[in-house]
Amino acid sequence: MTTMTTMATPTTTATVALGIDRLLASNRLDGRRIGVVTNPASIDANLAHTIDRLSSRDGVTVAALFGPQHGFRADVQDNMIETPHGKDQGRGIPIYSLYSETREPTPEMLEGLDALVIDLQDVGTRVYTYIHTMAHCLEAAGRVGLEVIVCDRPNPIGGALVEGPVLDPAFRSFVGLFPIPLRHGMTIGELARLLNETYALGASLEVSQMAGWDRGMYHDDTGLPWVMPSPNIPTLDSATVYPGSVLFEGTTLSEGRGTTRPFELIGGPGVRPDALTDRLNGLDLDGVFFRPVWFEPTFQKHAGVCCGGCQIHVTDRKTFRPVRTAVVLMQTVRAHAPEAFAWRSPPYEYEHEKMPIDILAGTDRFRAQIEAGQPLGDIEADWTAALASFGERRRAYLLY
Repeated sequence: MTTMTTMATPTTTATVALGIDRLLASNRLDGRRIGVVTNPASIDANLAHTIDRLSSRDGVTVAALFGPQHGFRADVQDNMIETPHGKDQGRGIPIYSLYSETREPTPEMLEGLDALVIDLQDVGTRVYTYIHTMAHCLEAAGRVGLEVIVCDRPNPIGGALVEGPVLDPAFRSFVGLFPIPLRHGMTIGELARLLNETYALGASLEVSQMAGWDRGMYHDDTGLPWVMPSPNIPTLDSATVYPGSVLFEGTTLSEGRGTTRPFELIGGPGVRPDALTDRLNGLDLDGVFFRPVWFEPTFQKHAGVCCGGCQIHVTDRKTFRPVRTAVVLMQTVRAHAPEAFAWRSPPYEYEHEKMPIDILAGTDRFRAQIEAGQPLGDIEADWTAALASFGERRRAYLLY
């Protein structure tokens, strides 16, 4: 394994200074041995990777590297496939996988470090495992008295809106460790503060803040380049629909993995695209249009099988609500093609008993509501009190 090296320096029009920029502009790391939790999306406005920037800094010793799900190089396409530990051949330092036999750094991995730097690109959704890798790092560092510095990055789908069910702790898993909603509306640095303080993770934590970011910005408002944070979030379009369409991982329908439009394409064998999209578009949901499609995944669910379904086209990000859209899509597919729809069975993400849809939604109430055919308004109303409570808790930790 080798690290990522940037050869050219493109012209940038970025309006946002990243947490790593501000950290390197200080002398906080001078004379220190550090570990870095990172992957290929940890780049700056000029596409220089965090590891290259840290390694070139006089007086800073990068002594260990840590990779989240999909690997340090993000080269493992499928989910739920563990990645091995390795070695950076160019620098002769270990690369530890935190999606392996362990999901948190062991004391041996942290030995000899003066600080642990976390620079990961989150996508604003509770089930995206990087925030849980970060939480495990905070806990592990707290136990050994190691300082943690989280370099903040934009929430690519903005920081203004929250949506969806809040996790019930009874459904805690690696896709949901703490009571936050599906779309949490926070940056990874803000979440680090909330989780560390609210749930007593015990880390000595510093967040290196951004400059120039505001909560209404989507990633393409920042001027920063987009590098896919994981193999199945290739574009900002994927990230925009992900907080809702990720719920289809808990069904037998394809969520578009194995295609070039993961999470935008939803469907399966036996679904008639035109009939489905006519029903969906007749509901006049805000900010979205459903286009009929046929697609054939190359891996994962229904690999090599022709699927009928729809592509989710977001027409207005300000009014689009991804979780609401997913609820309506799920209800409509069940009514239109009940023989094509079923709940996926465990195991899923290290959970061998609870239903995948329940740990994704963070509750078994969601599944029961879909099965009972409850109206959309009633399902959304069920989230209201918990979302309001989270909003009050969240407010104290917002940095922007």
